[in-house]
Amino acid sequence: MRFAGRRAATGAGEAHRRRRLPPARRGWWSNYKDIFGGNALPDFEVEASMMRMYQCQVIPGLLQTPEYAESIFRGARTLSDKEVQRNVDARMQRQHVLTRHRPLHLWAVIDEAALHRLAGKSEVMRDQLQHLINMVMHHNMDVQVLPFSAGMHAALSGSFVMLDFPSQLDPSIVYTETSTDILFVQESESVQRYVAELSHLNAAALRTSESIRFLQQSLESHEQHVHT
Repeated sequence: MRFAGRRAATGAGEAHRRRRLPPARRGWWSNYKDIFGGNALPDFEVEASMMRMYQCQVIPGLLQTPEYAESIFRGARTLSDKEVQRNVDARMQRQHVLTRHRPLHLWAVIDEAALHRLAGKSEVMRDQLQHLINMVMHHNMDVQVLPFSAGMHAALSGSFVMLDFPSQLDPSIVYTETSTDILFVQESESVQRYVAELSHLNAAALRTSESIRFLQQSLESHEQHVHT
């Protein structure tokens, strides 16, 4: 099943999950309808037990600092200052799934390119990398860096997110987006292709301990730029 449409995603499976969520758990993002519209991603993140992803351009949203997120939204050059702040606030709210009781387990493969793409001032990128290193130390975080030296890989088509749920009755879904559309994929065959991509990425990327050292080296490089 595929659910398409920018800021609007519909489908029987999705509607079923939304109905099951108690109003108290759905509350916070109802205050950000101007940001999420019909995008069900916050709903799914609340219900999910694990999120697996590949991010090729930027640091994953759930691991971003406010300043880094602000730089991303300003980079679009289409949002007012108020709209930028609303988007940043909404992104920070989403991050609560990582620190809640029984937190979401996040496994992210981040392309090296995301570590080199500057976000405003050097201080912003330095602080973002330090935050990323701090987050990797949490028991529910697994981060791997996919270095340039890995060469061609299985996910050259772009970034994606896979959400797994605690109940076997709720199949995994995949979320992708472009500048104009969002897409939820639930078809078993299609989801399995993404599972295979994740397996290849896991093998090609640096192990977690190696990734931490890689991030520390990147941080040191950015610290040198800050002090020069």
